[in-house]
Amino acid sequence: MDKMTVRDVEVSGRKVLVRVDFNVPLDEATGAITDDSRIKATLPTLTYLIDRGAKTILCSHLGRPGGKVVEKLRLGGVGQRLSQLLGKEVAVTRDCIGPEVEEAIAGMKDGDVLLLENVRFHPGEEKNDPAFARALARLADIYVNDAFGTLHRSHASIVGITAYLPAVAGLLVERELEVLGKVLSSPPRPFAALTGGAKVSDKIELLENIMGKVDCLLIGGGMAATFLKALSYEVGRSLVENDKLKLTGRLMNDAAQQGARLLLPLDVVVAREINARAESLTVPVEGIPPGMRIVDIGPRTVKSFSEELRKCRTVFWNGPMGVYEIARFAGGTRAMAELLAGLKAATIIGGGSTAEVVTEMKLVDRMTFVSTGGGASLRFLGGETLPGIEALRNKEASGSG
Repeated sequence: MDKMTVRDVEVSGRKVLVRVDFNVPLDEATGAITDDSRIKATLPTLTYLIDRGAKTILCSHLGRPGGKVVEKLRLGGVGQRLSQLLGKEVAVTRDCIGPEVEEAIAGMKDGDVLLLENVRFHPGEEKNDPAFARALARLADIYVNDAFGTLHRSHASIVGITAYLPAVAGLLVERELEVLGKVLSSPPRPFAALTGGAKVSDKIELLENIMGKVDCLLIGGGMAATFLKALSYEVGRSLVENDKLKLTGRLMNDAAQQGARLLLPLDVVVAREINARAESLTVPVEGIPPGMRIVDIGPRTVKSFSEELRKCRTVFWNGPMGVYEIARFAGGTRAMAELLAGLKAATIIGGGSTAEVVTEMKLVDRMTFVSTGGGASLRFLGGETLPGIEALRNKEASGSG
């Protein structure tokens, strides 16, 4: 990686503002954290700073409060969980800027950790307002971005603040870029990409950028309907992006020309409605009833995809194979997760809902790498520039701040 990291700056005794991604899922009824993997992912960077006697100040967003204080989106519960994981007290402020915050920081000792309140309670965060960025920067001597999942956002705590502080990457961001970069540059072969999710439009850049790099591309999920439609199959009431049919046809032609195998479903589970009580059946893709919609891949497809993936030494997976939120329509997604967990291959999970699946199934430790950023990983693998990375100091930059 050509960007400086926290290892490249002196942090002992200094105030270090770390942008983390503690945007964790919460139980709607109780507000309890239902998955703390994003908190755990920052522990290497936090431990590094604590061990070197830095005064570690954390900032994060949680949810979409729209620039206003929303009580259920306060970070108190996150702070409690982080305290448990670190084995030391983590105080949480009631705001992220201002005199009270500055007073709390003035009282910190070397090795202390402080969590600032939700930065999105301020409208200046998402607007990348320079005044808000300066107010955050006044709190610290050094800025560390360890929030991979937000690197595609041009927000004040991600991009704006780097104009006022020496800005470097955290260990999580370094690891994410290292692993995902290798997927693009030098994956052990054969290399397969397993893609799903609802829309082709969400994955266009990814599909175009990896087409010349993969040996095999497997398409499942709702997006498969647009591919099938482009081949003139009847797809019933499935979501089809008609404005992407020509593009989808071109992607299939590109795969053929570049010698990449492109596998589509052979059979699918279809239902009249997307709910747990809806009538459903499994049909070949040639026999999708006009009044039904695709909700999962079928057993023949699971077998076909599995046979192909077992040949591979690298597999990148992003996007569920069906409507996995409904247990009856989660079979294909769960089958793919279990298969990848058992492969003797490098298995990289591209964040977002796919990461949620393997976390829920307790398969994280059996994957090579699970990204913490769905949108960021897709954009990076799609060849896009991530504003949060561009804003960090280059390795060749002189001085440590």
